[in-house]
Amino acid sequence: MTAVRFAVEDAGGQAMVVRRIGSGPEVVWIHGLGEWSVSFDAVLAQPALAGYTHVLPDLPGYGRTPWPDAPEPLERLAARLAGWLGDRRPALIGHSMGGVLAQLIAERAPARAVIDVEGNLSRGDCVFSARVGGWTAAEFADHGLAALLAETYERGRSAPELRGYHAAMCVASPAVFHHHAVDLVALSESNTLAPRLAALAVPVLYVAGIPDGICPHSRALLDHHQIRWVGLAPARHWVHCDQPGGFAAAVSEVLRTAI
Repeated sequence: MTAVRFAVEDAGGQAMVVRRIGSGPEVVWIHGLGEWSVSFDAVLAQPALAGYTHVLPDLPGYGRTPWPDAPEPLERLAARLAGWLGDRRPALIGHSMGGVLAQLIAERAPARAVIDVEGNLSRGDCVFSARVGGWTAAEFADHGLAALLAETYERGRSAPELRGYHAAMCVASPAVFHHHAVDLVALSESNTLAPRLAALAVPVLYVAGIPDGICPHSRALLDHHQIRWVGLAPARHWVHCDQPGGFAAAVSEVLRTAI
């Protein structure tokens, strides 16, 4: 059995719970909005992803990590995480909001590669974030999160990935969840995420769920900005859960050449 090592680490003055699984070059996995690192556990069992140290933080306000005193914008969180990485130069893999964070971190810290999994590129990708942002912060804390949990629980009866999402949302900070949702919508509406991803000076792969992942406009943006991408089908937003074998194969190809 592969050893799992837990540590509480300093991320720029914020305590952050980090798991490390396996041994070898570092691959940092960054979870999405309202999630935690457990969402990646199943795909890490794929043989194609053996031979690496998989580093899985629960971001501040999510999972096992303590809730911060106040939420902070994604750009500031990316700067905090870049400082935490220092000069280690891992490969970065991020899902959804984590894909956006991966590219923001790679703008600030050296990385071997960025693998963006269903990260937001345009307003059409704001599904959960737009729903959360429809409430004020106070409304979300008072009743919005409970409504979202109830809805996700019902939908999770036929969608295993949503059962995992429901569990993660139960331990997320409502203030952080809401702040990041609003920030994610604003970044998506800025129309800057695709060109910024294309401008990274490291190997980039975008992994999309087909047909029910990112919106068609965002897939067109990938082509327009000549970003290397692969679509896995049939898959939805949690493409690494829907197609774990194909996902691991696509990711391992990048890791073999980049690390």
